[in-house]
Amino acid sequence: MNPNDFDYRILKEVEHRPWPLPDRPWVMAQTWHDLLFAHWPVDKTQLRAMLPTGLELDLHHEQAWVGIVPFRMTNVAPRALPGVPWISAFPELNVRTYVRVHDRPGVYFFSLDAASAVVVGLARLLFNLPYYTASMKVTADGPAIRYRSDRKGTASHRPRFVASYRPTGGTFQAQPHSLEYFLTERYCLYTVDKRGQSQRLDIHHRPWALQTATASFESNTMAEANGLALPATPPLLHFAKRQDVVAWLPAAAI
Repeated sequence: MNPNDFDYRILKEVEHRPWPLPDRPWVMAQTWHDLLFAHWPVDKTQLRAMLPTGLELDLHHEQAWVGIVPFRMTNVAPRALPGVPWISAFPELNVRTYVRVHDRPGVYFFSLDAASAVVVGLARLLFNLPYYTASMKVTADGPAIRYRSDRKGTASHRPRFVASYRPTGGTFQAQPHSLEYFLTERYCLYTVDKRGQSQRLDIHHRPWALQTATASFESNTMAEANGLALPATPPLLHFAKRQDVVAWLPAAAI
């Protein structure tokens, strides 16, 4: 990891945001690499019943979606502190859907798997997010990414994700109101605190530079582990090479 390659110019690029930056300091920087957005249409009634009270399921033309997103992270560090290699760089894999509170659309995570036990512990403690420790390996062969994740736990219940994926087209920015925009251009995530109150964690980044993608899934039980049933239809796939991100502490979603 190069600890000096985070692009802080993103903080000056705000015209694309759906709402202004928070009026308090951001607290965390991170860089996301080699993301695969794999999305499936799912039954909105089933999905709505799985959300905490206070979060409204967000739909695109009355259709609900679930995403499985593998990637790797670098530059993960609190503001004004240098990254530590064995903490600041690791793979992550999340299972998510799309929600809103009032007029602010965001992401809701059913699970997040990471290869750093320290990060998992801190994220659970500070953000009340459903993080899990996993054994993970990511390798690249040219543009192709080989990704493997095995959540640590009993052998009979160990969610697994093994896939190979790569981009297949040139980069583009999703247009407002398009499905690609709905699935990717999200500037906050929602969770609930220990009292059951909705919390919003704001993030900021540039618009996504997306590419169409292809993928081969050798094993994928991530949705099933969260009680989600994916359809047999092929997923909608997009790839993104890199995204620099800053994040704020959670605040009440009011």
